[in-house]
Amino acid sequence: MPFESDSAAAERQNMVEAQLRSRGIRDEAVLAAMARVPRHEFIPAEFRDRSYGDHPIPIAENQTVSQPYIVAVMLEALRLQPSQTVLEIGTGSGYQTALLAELSAHVYSMERHASLAASAQETLTRLLYSNVTIVVGDGSKGLPEHAPYSAVIVSAAAAEIPPALFGQLAEAGRMLIPVGPPDAQQLQLVQKQQGNPVVTTLENCRFVPLISG
Repeated sequence: MPFESDSAAAERQNMVEAQLRSRGIRDEAVLAAMARVPRHEFIPAEFRDRSYGDHPIPIAENQTVSQPYIVAVMLEALRLQPSQTVLEIGTGSGYQTALLAELSAHVYSMERHASLAASAQETLTRLLYSNVTIVVGDGSKGLPEHAPYSAVIVSAAAAEIPPALFGQLAEAGRMLIPVGPPDAQQLQLVQKQQGNPVVTTLENCRFVPLISG
């Protein structure tokens, strides 16, 4: 990974302790990954001084980089293992993609905006992440050619759990997805048990909408 200042590493460690561990995040692998990944590298220059704040940050195409705490909640709930393959819907800046790459064997990440996909790919390549494949396309349809996936993580809110994404989840796999309208979304953990969805609501959230077509 390219050289960075000690202050950035200190800011990350403070983020982990003040925003994540103090609010109940306990998965040490997730905490360690979030202490390693340089979030500021994925943030537009005009907002870089806010990189480690407890809030989402806008990026191009009217998208956002999610608040660190929400990212940590989703990653912890996935319970990823180093041997597993993940499907990410909504590459965005590539920040969460990098975290997934730290925690799994390979990440397939879909992004409908070609400009965001290209920017994320450039950043991830510069930071030497080689276990990531970014695909431009309709995330609601998933990526069946590489299914099944041990985990699916969706960074946009759907009116209901997309059948295509659930179908590409391996048996005993886990999906994290925001479900609901813009003003009343809930972050849901969907586990596949004997081919059926078992849904647990984690907490209220707010994401941009998942757009199909």
